[in-house]
Amino acid sequence: MHEEIVESIRDAGIIGAGGAGFPTHIKAGSRVEIVIANGSECEPLSQADQQLMSVYAKEIVRGLTLLKKATGARKGVIALKRKYTCCIESLSKAIEEDDTVELFLLDDYYPAGDEFILVYEITGRVISEGNIPVSENVLVQNVGTLFHIAEAERGIPVTHRFVTVLGEVAYPATFSIPVGTAFEDVVAMAGGVKIDDFAIIYGGPMMGRVTYDLSTPLSKTTGMILILPMNHPLISLKTRNFNLNRRLIRSACTQCRYCTDLCPRYLLGHSIQPHKIMRSLDYGIVISPEIITSAVLCSGCGLCEIYACMQDLSPRQVILELKSELTRRGYRSELSKNKTEPMHDMNYRRVPTKRLLYRLGLKDYLVNAPLSATDPVVKKVKINLKQHIGSSAFPVVNKGDFVQKGELIADIPRGTLGARYHASVSGKVQDIKNETITIIAA
Repeated sequence: MHEEIVESIRDAGIIGAGGAGFPTHIKAGSRVEIVIANGSECEPLSQADQQLMSVYAKEIVRGLTLLKKATGARKGVIALKRKYTCCIESLSKAIEEDDTVELFLLDDYYPAGDEFILVYEITGRVISEGNIPVSENVLVQNVGTLFHIAEAERGIPVTHRFVTVLGEVAYPATFSIPVGTAFEDVVAMAGGVKIDDFAIIYGGPMMGRVTYDLSTPLSKTTGMILILPMNHPLISLKTRNFNLNRRLIRSACTQCRYCTDLCPRYLLGHSIQPHKIMRSLDYGIVISPEIITSAVLCSGCGLCEIYACMQDLSPRQVILELKSELTRRGYRSELSKNKTEPMHDMNYRRVPTKRLLYRLGLKDYLVNAPLSATDPVVKKVKINLKQHIGSSAFPVVNKGDFVQKGELIADIPRGTLGARYHASVSGKVQDIKNETITIIAA
């Protein structure tokens, strides 16, 4: 049974729907005590998982049950915010006959959906530096991933993605959209953009990325598309030049340490201290190597730059640049066996989501984005073959082939870290290049 579930997950091309894109069949091969279904939606404004839990509660619980069987877990926990009242009702009904699954209700703060935070909140266990939840016999999976696991049991691969479209659009809503659909077509489903000069944040206002390219294709990991005015302060911060940010830090960082005091990893007892990493940019100050290498512990949550810093600096940009450079040089954090203790006042340093939205300048975009019942009509998809962590998939179709929706178009070698890809629409393969397969819908 264990092998069959893992194989069905691999065959369906399931990757983490929460954003990282880690191949799910690898996680499903672990042995753990507890499986946590993450429905807490870390990013402010995000609603795709809420809609999913409300409408497809039974499928999510089925996916959780299958993952429990695959991993040998004795217990399943569905974590969501207590403000999601309609989801709580749907999920409570779905688990009423299963005494091995329970709901865990979280307060509305950021980043409640961080898997390190979830593990601590639910189990009281702290994941040590350099480790992952499995080190504490816990597996965390997004509810969207669990939905796909339930679909895989029925032989249905990943071809669509639930995504919320918000901001300067006519009709904010959540849609189930074919993977590879251009942002332009996705935005059109929400009635189109209401302003002339705009930018797009995809993935969420805190950890998402900025693009101005409407031809960008939707990936398996994109849960939100947010349209903002070009001159919005959040766009300016996210697109700030690194050299400019470095000069600003050298001239304006007061070492107030607010960035450290609100860092979720630091509050869990990890050794990262963003204000000391910022100090490394100052002239004439010698910083110990341990301070620099602690950058690899950063989760990239963005609280340091968007909420903590009173000088409008970007500690995250510096830390992620260091993290990338350390990776390029082959540095790997040693797995710590030492158990850390959370800060005693950790619970008092939580950032309420509503207050964060005010700081982000996004309070006016906090509107309901219901799940659309209309099936989208898409004329073309461009499916990238590296939407996941690991090696790129290789095409198994040729230019000119006609493919059916759900048909395998890219595979991975057995035993490698990667994910398969399937046609998200029926149609003709127009092109295969740059690790992308373009299909014109029939």
